[in-house]
Amino acid sequence: MQVYRCRVCGEVYIGEEKPTSCPFCGAHEGYFVLAKEWKLIHSEVLSDTSKENLKKALDLEINNTNFYKAASEKSKDVHFSSMFKGLSKVEREHASTICKHLRIAKPESSVGADKAVDSDRANIEEANRREKSAVKFYGEAINQAPEEAIKEFFKALMQIESDHIALTD
Repeated sequence: MQVYRCRVCGEVYIGEEKPTSCPFCGAHEGYFVLAKEWKLIHSEVLSDTSKENLKKALDLEINNTNFYKAASEKSKDVHFSSMFKGLSKVEREHASTICKHLRIAKPESSVGADKAVDSDRANIEEANRREKSAVKFYGEAINQAPEEAIKEFFKALMQIESDHIALTD
């Protein structure tokens, strides 16, 4: 058995091999390292641009967390309810990790929960729209970030959100 850590969210995974994606934040396999080699993707000093983009990312991730949680609770289908619940947990982990970068406590918010409706199909369409918007935003944030660590962090989020698009297509 080995002990691995995710460079995106910092969570621990114990297993014979690295997982293909982080079970907590969804980061791809390449972001897992042995725990003894672990260092969180982090920049000690953040530019004003990166701080602003991280704050926007935090709002986006909290909004999506709440939307997915509400969609999960409204769904009567175990598959869709489970999918939305899983997406909510991943988005919540993203929000927590962004707070680590900003060195702030995670704010309480219910923003986004009111956007979920009783129709799974409509919620999937809304999820797809949200994920495409997130990918676009993270692509722009990568280009604006002067810190290599923040570029790498936004790249990881863009990859994860792209996986969510494939799930909701």
